[in-house]
Amino acid sequence: MKKHLLCSLLVLSNGAFAQDSAEPTAPSNADIERIEVRKNWQPYRGNVPLIDTPQAVDTISADLLENEGITRFMEALDFSPAVVRQNNSGGMFDSYAVRGFSGDENNPTGYLVNGFNSRGYNGNRNTANIESIEVMKGPGSALYGQGEPGGTINIITKKPQFIEQGYIQGTLGSFDKKQLEFDYTNAVNKDSAFRINGSYEDSNTHRDHVFIKSFHLSPSFLWNISEATSLSYEMEVLDQRKPLDRGVYVLNNDFDSVKTNAFYGDIRDGAHQVKALGHQLQLNHQLNSQWHVLTGLAYRDSSFVGQSSDAELSDGRQLIYTDPTKLSRQRRERDYQASDFSARAELSGDFDIASIKNNLLLGVDYYNFKLDTDYRVWRTAWGSGDPTYSIDPNNPDYTQPRPETSPKTLTSEKQNGLGLYAQDILELTEKSKLLVGFRLDHFKQEILNKLNNETQVQKQTEVTPRVGYVYDVHDKVNLYTSYSKGFRPNPGLDSDRKAFEPEKTTSFEVGAKWQNIAQRFSGSVALYDAEKTNMLTAEPDTGLSATLGKVTSQGLEFQLNTEVSENTDVELAYAYTDAKTANDVINSDWGVPIPKGSRLINVAKHSGHLSLRHYRDIMGKEVYLGATVKYMGDRLGETTDPNYILPAYTLVNLSAAIDLSERMVAKLHVNNLLNEKYFASSYHKLWTMPGEPINFHATVKYQF
Repeated sequence: MKKHLLCSLLVLSNGAFAQDSAEPTAPSNADIERIEVRKNWQPYRGNVPLIDTPQAVDTISADLLENEGITRFMEALDFSPAVVRQNNSGGMFDSYAVRGFSGDENNPTGYLVNGFNSRGYNGNRNTANIESIEVMKGPGSALYGQGEPGGTINIITKKPQFIEQGYIQGTLGSFDKKQLEFDYTNAVNKDSAFRINGSYEDSNTHRDHVFIKSFHLSPSFLWNISEATSLSYEMEVLDQRKPLDRGVYVLNNDFDSVKTNAFYGDIRDGAHQVKALGHQLQLNHQLNSQWHVLTGLAYRDSSFVGQSSDAELSDGRQLIYTDPTKLSRQRRERDYQASDFSARAELSGDFDIASIKNNLLLGVDYYNFKLDTDYRVWRTAWGSGDPTYSIDPNNPDYTQPRPETSPKTLTSEKQNGLGLYAQDILELTEKSKLLVGFRLDHFKQEILNKLNNETQVQKQTEVTPRVGYVYDVHDKVNLYTSYSKGFRPNPGLDSDRKAFEPEKTTSFEVGAKWQNIAQRFSGSVALYDAEKTNMLTAEPDTGLSATLGKVTSQGLEFQLNTEVSENTDVELAYAYTDAKTANDVINSDWGVPIPKGSRLINVAKHSGHLSLRHYRDIMGKEVYLGATVKYMGDRLGETTDPNYILPAYTLVNLSAAIDLSERMVAKLHVNNLLNEKYFASSYHKLWTMPGEPINFHATVKYQF
């Protein structure tokens, strides 16, 4: 338990510190999964360890997630101070901003899985198959493509091992939480191995009438064809059922009087269903001691289907402002289908020119993404005061007739993208490295509006450069700086049924990283300045998206991990994020002015956490005790209302674990110990999501 957490603390500040050690150590059976003896090539990285790249990276390990009792992807991202939660479409998918920048609020936030973009619908991702999460912050989109200037998140999944190992664990907790998780891996023969892991959850939540039933399954297979060549295959299966929940309404900024468990939808709507089936196939081939080829294919089908009854956001249609017994609602139906095919091929290696070592990466990637959107709505007439589908918040009636919906958006969208990229890290001297790179993107987007049978087509080709510099002050500290540009198509149509212009980004960063100073201190600090044009935001009245024009973000990030004593570790993380609009904008639907310098929704200027972890032996049993204090500053809760501010909050979480035997572990986790009333994110004052009150869950794990 102790040695796993020490590794987690070391990699949290900078994943490269622990990942790319040249000298393997003798592992125990429990450690085999996390030690790589051979040189480790990674997609979009080649043979260069993260410590030698001009980029700040937070790596969140599976061991850290286990000790903190985290089973959901979004909860894991709380351990990166640069990441804050965004509107998540009624809790149906994971949505976040990195350094203040997010994608389209009406679509899931994109991330990578083993270097492949995971477009479409992923529900609320579970952590059962996650080995580590890399939050690669700052200027990196020139290489990764399709990324945010704030950063790119890459999930690395658990891989098959050649020694039998695994676990099964059950969890019970507050709000009737019931969850089962398992993992098993073994060799098939001397050249191949398999792994299968997954989870099943059937739980209620702190919200009335809101439950979650989810099934995740991830089988994988590895075949070492030869000493130089390996082939791997991974599958991901998801089936999630959960009512769409818009949260609570807040009038006159009176957060104290809000009933955080109150549900204002219609229980007859039932659950939305998110389904996904994904495949990844990768071939690794080492040409010789210097050069390596990595190729891969990925295909993913996903869907998001259901109906909901949501509070009406238009002032001219909403009765609650004048009659506290009538909350006007809309009826919505969704049938979204997505498919995503992508392919990648890379050549990486090193060579010398004029006594300068060059670490070269050359690659090409391609994707074909299809999205069919069937979105239907019923709304009362504007200004009519029609109470047809309103609900009394204090005495809900679920027997009233449900109005028929009609199509609002009926589109079929196709995106094709081809990217060429190159990067070279030149080792100019023993202490200094220069990174130069570029990416060439060509994309084509076709959107058929089936309501008027019109098709919009746009094509674009962009070249985005990247440059950086790393200087080793000594073997434990380096300084770096980097600059890059980025480019990404925007999906969907605006309220005028026009396609959006693509996003373009620019980002600059300077920072420092340090590791194992005095055998105790590791961490990083970074200053950055980034901007984005054609950023999308929510248009509350229509339920569609609109552009905010140009937005900027400047900030500071700091992380420090230290071993206070042989048995006690401390982790401190802080982020200052000043994200705002860079020009005056008029909201096209409401005509509301959004002046230059306005804050971006759900982005706190101040956020961070402090964690204390202690280990001791009690009556011959190894015991772990942990405490984490998380702080989130106040945030803008509605793009079109600068006066709607979500209050700051502080959460205290406790964790404990004891090794009952060599194979059995018992764990207890208490979240929000002080039972603070808080609001995690918001779309609008009438769609605000309250956080969980005090809750606990207990887990028993059997491992072999």
